[in-house]
Amino acid sequence: MKHGNCRFCKTELKTSVADLGMSPLANAYIRPERKRGLEYFFPLHAFICDKCLLVQVEEFETPQAIFSDYAYFSSYSKTWLTHCQKYTSLMIEKFGLNPKSLVIEIASNDGYLLQYFKEKNIPVIGIEPAENVAKVAEQKGIPTVVKFFGVQTAQTLIESGKKADLLLGNNVLAHVPDLNDFVKGMKLLLNDHGVLTMEFPHLLNLIEQNQFDTIYHEHFSYFSLQTVERVFNHHGLTLFDVEELPTHGGSIRIYAHHKEDTTHKLTPNIDRLKEKEAKSGLNKIETYKKFNDKVWDTKRKLLEFLISAKREGKTIVGYGAPAKGNTLLNFCGIRQDFLDYTVDISPHKIGCLLPGTHIPIEHPDKIKETKPDYVLILPWNFKEEIMDKTQFLREWGGKFVIPIPEVRIID
Repeated sequence: MKHGNCRFCKTELKTSVADLGMSPLANAYIRPERKRGLEYFFPLHAFICDKCLLVQVEEFETPQAIFSDYAYFSSYSKTWLTHCQKYTSLMIEKFGLNPKSLVIEIASNDGYLLQYFKEKNIPVIGIEPAENVAKVAEQKGIPTVVKFFGVQTAQTLIESGKKADLLLGNNVLAHVPDLNDFVKGMKLLLNDHGVLTMEFPHLLNLIEQNQFDTIYHEHFSYFSLQTVERVFNHHGLTLFDVEELPTHGGSIRIYAHHKEDTTHKLTPNIDRLKEKEAKSGLNKIETYKKFNDKVWDTKRKLLEFLISAKREGKTIVGYGAPAKGNTLLNFCGIRQDFLDYTVDISPHKIGCLLPGTHIPIEHPDKIKETKPDYVLILPWNFKEEIMDKTQFLREWGGKFVIPIPEVRIID
């Protein structure tokens, strides 16, 4: 059966990595008045390209439909903002950025990161396709181009005399359906001796830590270092350094420059991480073929826990309304028969229903009112921050449930 072609090398996709059934768009939150309306579900199935080893899902919706009015605002996690402040200080120190430099961020969201460069009097430009999110950045005084990024947007900026000394993108590379146009655009927009950094969840962690819930339609591609290096090299960009990060369940930050640029020395981190990936089998198709069994096993264990708890008369609620949570809940068939509600700190989500499952999203104060026996933490990558905020749960003997990589109960 044909499943389309690889978005990088155009090879026909044949090898399945994870089949998560039918699912709605993970960020398509539903207003209560529309809960009886039509809701679209699409196949959520990850494949690997046998030639270039890029893991990817098929494109069923255009980026315009997904991202033009977006529910995700980056500034609602203190953990993430602290990470961004550290990044800003590191880049300024490492590359000598100053008021004559220009920092351009692709998918700049609500200005969560560029605000820290602005505080240091370093000129910034954000590129953000979601108009509702870009408005928030502009209110912070961050100039924002409301467009999708690619060759055309890069050329428009270049024509206005803009080229980046630091070009960055956090958790955007996965969201790009036209990968070649995107990377080609970065090559154009980067100054002759400029540096490019990209952060994204590392495929190694997805496979080893069973993070299948990070697969959703908005994430078109899933990258290992070996694959992203192949993509960047193809477009004249050389990776010269990489860092492993704890963010989003385990990410990597790659550093790249023009192939012609000899300013930055290649660090041993590149070969070290590629060797680590090879030892874990990321260069073998067989590794990916086995992944689906782990996914199904986790689903069974989570459902076994939920069924057992409900039979004992326990109450269970969720914490968070992240995209990854919607993949998990829809794949496992978890609705209000298991979770009474979930909570979220984002005012853009409170009062809505989760896509597919229609579980209501409440304010976090609801947990104190209803005193549930269990709280299922859906954004498990922020579990420490969430457990710290909700220590009061222990007052009535409540417990936390972490679903990934497998079900854990924490008192």
